[in-house]
Amino acid sequence: MFGKENAGLTHGEEAEVPISFGKPETGGNASPSYPTGNKSAPLDIQTSHQEIFSTSTSDKKYFSIDFVGKHNGMNPNIIPHPTLENTWIVAAQMVRGEDEQTVYFTELVCNAVFQGNVLRCLQSPNILPVVPTKGGKCEGDLAYFNFNVGPHDARVVYGPDTPYIIYGSNSQFTCFGQFIQDFRELIDWRGREAGSDRFLVGTEMQRPLPWNAIEKNWFPFWDPFGQMYIHYDVSPKRAFAQINADGSVGLDLSILTEANDAKCIAKYFPPVLNSLESIHQASNSLKITMCKRTDAICIANESNTFIFTIWQHKTFYNFHGVYEPYIMLFQEQAPFAMHAVSKKPLWIHGRKQQLDRDTSDMFYVTSIAWKRPGVTYHGYLDDELFIGFGIEDSESGAIDVTADELMSGLGLCAEA
Repeated sequence: MFGKENAGLTHGEEAEVPISFGKPETGGNASPSYPTGNKSAPLDIQTSHQEIFSTSTSDKKYFSIDFVGKHNGMNPNIIPHPTLENTWIVAAQMVRGEDEQTVYFTELVCNAVFQGNVLRCLQSPNILPVVPTKGGKCEGDLAYFNFNVGPHDARVVYGPDTPYIIYGSNSQFTCFGQFIQDFRELIDWRGREAGSDRFLVGTEMQRPLPWNAIEKNWFPFWDPFGQMYIHYDVSPKRAFAQINADGSVGLDLSILTEANDAKCIAKYFPPVLNSLESIHQASNSLKITMCKRTDAICIANESNTFIFTIWQHKTFYNFHGVYEPYIMLFQEQAPFAMHAVSKKPLWIHGRKQQLDRDTSDMFYVTSIAWKRPGVTYHGYLDDELFIGFGIEDSESGAIDVTADELMSGLGLCAEA
């Protein structure tokens, strides 16, 4: 979809460029319980993966997202509508046809409801009025990124009291950077008087050195006092820092937990075997208390409450990208040490193996969000959440699961 005439790349084409731009990409030495290459035999999903099932669809498979208009969307984000019952806000990147050579990129948004096993927009999506940025720092093989206009791979996320959009665009610090804005400033959102007054306009976020040429998939997280931090990298080691209202940041705080985190990474992360594989961040973050909201003795405290996110192990065998998602939990208070990681990658029920091509469907996880209105950032084991994902760089899907099911396959870092 995006050649060098286009200022962007599909997830499949990412494998053809140096994703780390000079940074080594290595993995742990765990015994592989995940697919590591191009195998002709079908996977035994019950052994190789942790399969997750929808709580709402009749067949327990993931549901598709129908944008009902002229254009389709990919890489979806789903959050509860602030005032309309049984309605969710869906935001996704507009899909361009293979014959559409353009430097313009657009994020679609609509209000959507469930109709059968489909989450369907109530009307044709609107275009999010994200202001384009100027850069001019892309050089060499990446010079075509200078022509980009509009947001890339946006994440719409709930913080403790405010929804935000994070997106890629031309940077004043590197070739392609990450920006953040209060999502309420871009759509018809009642209740703007509540919540944070930060990032009312698109603000470029900074990072501790060194910069990558192409920055992507950063996510914010919050400590118990409401202070925002930005998480930049999960591999080969973590990087995160406190962010200020102007987008500037403090020191990389990951050095405080690097030794213990390295043990956890070595035990649970899959090894990166060659240049056709990599590990990178994927979703935003949420906070979870590891007991049930309905349990009278369930009280959130620092021993049972954590931040979690989804990262992915990417492979590009047989000219086809495959992404295997894993969950990571870390402490919600400084120094934010890793707490647990999925023992096996997640398999979304309904994803198919493509045995004739020695591969499987490319599901690319982009977002997580609590399903119930009023639950913004902090949930419990008996709460349901959405996992949104792009499918083959052409459409959108999602699955609703209980947090309890999602957290059932974790390995503790204390055991590393």
